[in-house]
Amino acid sequence: MTESAAAPVVVVTGANGFVGSHVCAALVERGARVRAVVRRAGTAPDLPGVEEAVGEFSDPEVARSVVEGVAAVVTTVHPMGSDRETQQRIGVEGTTTIARAAAAAGVERFVHVSTASVYDRSAAAGDIDEDARLAPDDGDDYSVTKRDTDVALAAVDGTTRVLVRPPAILGPGETSIWNTLRPADLRDDESQRHDVPDRTFAWVHVVDLASFTADLAVGRIATADDAAAGPLAGGCTPVNLAAAPATQRDYYDTVCAALGVDPVWDDGPAWTGRIVADRAHGWGWRPRVDRDRAFTEIAAGLRG
Repeated sequence: MTESAAAPVVVVTGANGFVGSHVCAALVERGARVRAVVRRAGTAPDLPGVEEAVGEFSDPEVARSVVEGVAAVVTTVHPMGSDRETQQRIGVEGTTTIARAAAAAGVERFVHVSTASVYDRSAAAGDIDEDARLAPDDGDDYSVTKRDTDVALAAVDGTTRVLVRPPAILGPGETSIWNTLRPADLRDDESQRHDVPDRTFAWVHVVDLASFTADLAVGRIATADDAAAGPLAGGCTPVNLAAAPATQRDYYDTVCAALGVDPVWDDGPAWTGRIVADRAHGWGWRPRVDRDRAFTEIAAGLRG
């Protein structure tokens, strides 16, 4: 048995980030070795089998170096909140650069953590599966650049590409948007507490996202000739990941009660559909974290 077969090496970009660090841990649990790509030395997860690689993955030379001899690449980086030029340069162009390097090196699998924000989630959109309409050109910078990243990756032949599309990612952590940063906005700014109560709050827990992503990277989810059964071998397959349905009322009531503030409910059109995760279920994925646990975790963290 070769060393690669015994312990596959998986590259993870953004390995010190919220999602990336959980993906690294899930890969280690599965017996993989991780080449953790970070921008600053000493910031990769301190886990057995994790090797730190310092550099900008958007640099073609760095990209070629880090993908050499690996079984899979997982990309988790997108500078959400930055200006569009930065999101274009790092998210779209940088991710495409390392995807091309992976294809040229013969890397078997390329797993990109995308987002359900690539879809049109206007009031009339209804339920959203992987064939749903994508975000329009006049959408926000994040939705448009994430959409454009997915489109660019679809054009990179030579490796099996999977676009994992989660909605809001729950889970504790200093950089967690929905457990930490968004609650801070709601606490500090009354104008942030406004929403339509029945608007869909689609979510998945970071543990379940990382588990699914790691299973893809190490090949526990086999390729298939039909996207309903697995990633298309040599193709580019999007897959939604979402847990139990929830609404903005569920989320705001949980956060605001923990913070001791009141939400402000507005009237108006809102998307009330669901992110359909039937494809992920067909690949064997089932979320382990239910809504009660996820929301209790948010409240406990804020009160703690």
